[in-house]
Amino acid sequence: MSLGQQLAPHLPFLRRYGRALTGSQQHGDKYVRATLEAIVAAPDQFPRDVDPRLGLYRMFQVIWNSANFDETGHEPSGDTGADLGADDQEAVARARLSRITPLSRQALLLTAMEGFTPEDAAYLIEVDAAEVETLVAEALREIEKQTHARVLIIEDEPIIAMDIETIVRDLGHEVTGVAVTRDEALALAMEDRPGLVLADIQLADDSSGIDAVKDILAEFEVPVIFITAFPERLLTGERPEPTFLITKPFQRSTVKAAISQALFFDQNTLPTDA
Repeated sequence: MSLGQQLAPHLPFLRRYGRALTGSQQHGDKYVRATLEAIVAAPDQFPRDVDPRLGLYRMFQVIWNSANFDETGHEPSGDTGADLGADDQEAVARARLSRITPLSRQALLLTAMEGFTPEDAAYLIEVDAAEVETLVAEALREIEKQTHARVLIIEDEPIIAMDIETIVRDLGHEVTGVAVTRDEALALAMEDRPGLVLADIQLADDSSGIDAVKDILAEFEVPVIFITAFPERLLTGERPEPTFLITKPFQRSTVKAAISQALFFDQNTLPTDA
């Protein structure tokens, strides 16, 4: 089996990680493409002593680190536009740096969302295994201090909806309502504007959670996390797709990490040229 064939099944999930890490489908997928280009250009540098999925994520982390930090540990300012003055360029560079996902959150995403063991996560972010638990604990402390959100849940399965509602409330967030159809979702959103939406893909009346979200986003901006049993269908990188996505069946830690990361980027809007 060729290296490409070994890596293909893992690409949708690398896209999920890249999007959660950057808070953007566009930027997350860009890093995935750069990773694949690096592998094609220098296949001999791909880690052959580990599982292909682990090697793929390691190559991604190398690209991520090299793109976001220079040898001094600071993010390069890059091309911020010829019409910006020196002070403006410095401000944009500082803004970008402040929005880079911290190492603690990388550790949390790799373990809680991507399912890597602490040992594997340590290999990926190049720290000692013992440090991963410290980093995850640090991320969880950051989450505890995060501004609480008002959350709309779009889910037609009562048991799953109740489970999500419990998780959301236990995290200290408020649930504005639970919708089971596209029309109900828009009505609830307009009646009580949420600060975050958690949406299933397939709804009770055979309508789409994606369409429900499009209806809501046509009225106002709000971060969205999609929930699906078939993540591969929404992680192709070939069309506008979700930035944040949870796979069914989900773990409490996965929901917690996804909500936290979505709110992290909502509170720190990225510059348009980042």
